[in-house]
Amino acid sequence: MKISVAVLFGGKSVEHEVSIISAVQAMKSLDTEKYTIIPVYITKTNEFYSGEDLMNIESYKDIPGLLKKSRRVSFRVEGSRTFLESKSTNVVGQLLGVKTAQLVDVAFPVVHGTNVEDGALQGFLETVNLPYVGPHVLASAVGMDKYVMKVLLAEAGFPVLPGKRFSVQQWHADEVVAHVEKDFSYPVIVKPINLGSSVGIGKASSTSELRDCLDEAFSFAKYVLVEPAVENLKEINCSVVGDSSNAEASECEEPHMSDEILSYEDKYVSTGKGSKSGSKGMASLKRKIPADITKKQRDQIRSLAVDSFKHLDLAGVTRVDFLMDGKSGEIWINEVNTIPGSLSFYLWEPIGVSYPELLDRLIFLALKRERETQDLSYSFDTNILAGTWTGTKGTKS
Repeated sequence: MKISVAVLFGGKSVEHEVSIISAVQAMKSLDTEKYTIIPVYITKTNEFYSGEDLMNIESYKDIPGLLKKSRRVSFRVEGSRTFLESKSTNVVGQLLGVKTAQLVDVAFPVVHGTNVEDGALQGFLETVNLPYVGPHVLASAVGMDKYVMKVLLAEAGFPVLPGKRFSVQQWHADEVVAHVEKDFSYPVIVKPINLGSSVGIGKASSTSELRDCLDEAFSFAKYVLVEPAVENLKEINCSVVGDSSNAEASECEEPHMSDEILSYEDKYVSTGKGSKSGSKGMASLKRKIPADITKKQRDQIRSLAVDSFKHLDLAGVTRVDFLMDGKSGEIWINEVNTIPGSLSFYLWEPIGVSYPELLDRLIFLALKRERETQDLSYSFDTNILAGTWTGTKGTKS
């Protein structure tokens, strides 16, 4: 019997389009002998749609037209089972209010960024009793917040750069520049605290550049992170698959940067000169695989990736991004991507794990966690409401 997999993607996020690319890649690679694939597209206004056309990347060139061909859906809980429900597409059925429902066994979020990757969608899925691929609510939130992640890793002794967190209220009060220049020497890196895909990130080498970078970052987030820039920078990425009890690392990559920091355009827009195929998500990025590092450095990075993954209680597939001083060899954990672009499949293929095999493992991990959580108690056998006083005369029991 096939497992029914609802692949969720899109959402109210600046990485909406990247999510579509990653999700279509995943749906095309899922084994249809094992799974019934249910695409669930989340619009930028958080409406849910399903339909076969959502699996075709070409359809997204006309999203209003695509939605007209798709079905508006919602999740319905019935005991221990969850259904994806839609109104009948038949005119008579619509008049009579007839609804169709499809059983969902597991949700597969392929989402990136705020409002979807940060625990919000994960909390919703728990509310509708759906097991899902990837980290639980808290781990998702921690992974998205670059400052909280840094604090937790630093407290445990992992190598991270020092950083300062500032709010938009402090920026309006003109406090930020003075604090940054007091604590750090130029150049510095400025980042929105809870975005991915290098959106809103800038490098400042002077007061005026710092102000420009802060303006840009605060246009995307209420909080920003400022940290010192690494001299002789090399960026190295490594993926991890597993859960807190068992995890393993992929091959390492060294992304190609067109500037001093890896940009959104580097990751998703640059598809090669003369390319007519459009972006392929993170698979489009120019990179060295394996990374141009020593065996000792590779071993250190892969070990740090697995240890930090377990420490943050992550699950599914994560990409851990590292910063390295190319001269001294010093390494720092930069951030974790709890649902990485293209699910980092390109980092697993070099060590013999195909994309369909990677997706199989992610679904297995989701169902494994569901079996483990079924042993926990979520209710307490009591009836305190029988003695509750509402404040209305004559109602105290």
